[in-house]
Amino acid sequence: MTNRPVPPSRSRVQSAQVDVREWASGIRLSGFMVIMLSLVILGAWVLVPTLGTYIDQRQKIAALQESVQVSQDQIETLEQERERWEDPAYITTQARERLYYVKPGEVVYLVDNDLDPAALPQEQALVSEELEERPADWMPQLLRTVAGAGLAQNATPGR
Repeated sequence: MTNRPVPPSRSRVQSAQVDVREWASGIRLSGFMVIMLSLVILGAWVLVPTLGTYIDQRQKIAALQESVQVSQDQIETLEQERERWEDPAYITTQARERLYYVKPGEVVYLVDNDLDPAALPQEQALVSEELEERPADWMPQLLRTVAGAGLAQNATPGR
């Protein structure tokens, strides 16, 4: 046998390997350390679920407090509404606006067509004087409409 020199890359690999038995035999545990380690593990095993429950309960309490605050805001709004309805002037105003009530002797003018002429349709179809009868078979028309909507090229994909 000849002694061949070991390549440098191979020598690094061999020196990097650690013998686990050697490492484990170097650890010395006393009885006190074993007891303390087991108490730490037991404490963590007991406290982790309790801590999770505590965090969950705090989140629920915060959500309920927010719900109570929203309810209190709604109560304040409704109380203000009730105070407005106790005012006779507000009741009179609401009766005039909503129900068109008037006081005796007043004359009220209701404008029936107060739309802007630009908003009105320019051309309206003439109404024929003769009666036309249409076919009453609606099912084929419904199927054509559904098929046409499904095969349309300009349909946008759903989100």
